[in-house]
Amino acid sequence: MTSNILRLLVLLPLFLVLFITERTGSSPQRPLPNPVLYLTGIETHQEGPKQFIRYHYDVFNKDAYPADFFAPSPSLPPCGKNTKAARTWVDIYDQKGNRLNGFCALSKPADLSNIWFAVEVGTAPPSWVYIELTDRQTNTKYKSNLAETVE
Repeated sequence: MTSNILRLLVLLPLFLVLFITERTGSSPQRPLPNPVLYLTGIETHQEGPKQFIRYHYDVFNKDAYPADFFAPSPSLPPCGKNTKAARTWVDIYDQKGNRLNGFCALSKPADLSNIWFAVEVGTAPPSWVYIELTDRQTNTKYKSNLAETVE
């Protein structure tokens, strides 16, 4: 009889922890994946007297990111004069880590299908690029694969 009481006293805290965890639903959230970047097209673009070549990209797994990832975040630092910049910013880098372009006002995961950078006509583009998604709320970065700049 005494050994049964001792077993019960030892197991009771374990059962309580399991019960509380199950009732509160505190299960670990699945981590978000790194973005999978790919080239969708190249076009010429005129800005004033200069001509540029724009390299357009999409993120294959953009649907894996929640909508609130791109919610306006006025409590976070602004992007220039934009005081309601998105929670998550997207930056495009060449293979050496030089920043080529950035987006601070994407409003939904689907907007990841139209990110781009440009180089002036006559300038050699980088061979490879990657993006980083920076979740400014959690200070977490998600780095993509290297994607080509050739169709």
